[in-house]
Amino acid sequence: MTDRPVFRFAPSPNGELHLGHAWSALVTHDAARAAGGRFLLRIEDIDIARCRREFEIQILDDLAWLGLTWEESVRRQSDHFDTYAQALEELHALGLLYPCFASRKEIAEAVVAGRKPHPLDPEGAPIYPGLCKALSADEIRARKERAEPFALRLDMARAIAVAGEKTGGDALTFTEVVAPGTECVIAADPARWGDAVIARKDVPASYHLAVVVDDAHQGVTHVTRGRDLYAATDLQRLLQVLLGLPEPFYHHHALVTDDEGRKLSKSHNDQSLAALRKQGLTPADIRRLASEAQGAHTKTS
Repeated sequence: MTDRPVFRFAPSPNGELHLGHAWSALVTHDAARAAGGRFLLRIEDIDIARCRREFEIQILDDLAWLGLTWEESVRRQSDHFDTYAQALEELHALGLLYPCFASRKEIAEAVVAGRKPHPLDPEGAPIYPGLCKALSADEIRARKERAEPFALRLDMARAIAVAGEKTGGDALTFTEVVAPGTECVIAADPARWGDAVIARKDVPASYHLAVVVDDAHQGVTHVTRGRDLYAATDLQRLLQVLLGLPEPFYHHHALVTDDEGRKLSKSHNDQSLAALRKQGLTPADIRRLASEAQGAHTKTS
């Protein structure tokens, strides 16, 4: 075991990489090299219904074409469901999880029925209104016996209290690397996520749980990712404290945006890296375009 810093790039194979992914991979790879650290690749394919092998193959090809190299072997989340189940058991043992049988429609209807402004989480979704939080043990058992699907939610108020006990009352924070050699301690506010889903009905763990477990198992010391995941750090730091996992440094870089200032995404079918390659662009072109497009306008046409 060495004391070299460990960085990682962790794409999901549910679509092709676009310019924004390329920039994040390049920033992370460059940071690892500058620090004399290790660069790992992780495939976040926990959502097996949406992730596809052909996308993973394309991702590996695109990254190699960019000139990136990474350590073998590549960690795939789909190989570690048992590890996430163990983390869930630890949270269960702390009395922090409860089953939620409510559908998205039922939650939305409950929010509307409230007839008053309802707080939103950092992703813009209504904070969970607690429909299933007070179910009796008998009702929970009966609904499980009927094989009703359910998610597992984190009792946020209790989780924050337990985390406070584990830290001796110290405030929950994370360390943001704002520039090489410059760090800033940020107060974390996981309460703004409400009773977050920790295991979905169709997936054995949420992104938030899987990522902190993976980072700990891989010895990741530096998490480099886009600013769109800045708020996720609040919830992930809470989970790290609850599970006794190490705290990495964080760096949330600027996003690559389109002509209207919208971040690039697979869901909007933004032009893929593979398509840009077919147009004749070089890895140097990709680096230049991604750098120029941070918070500004892409220039790929």
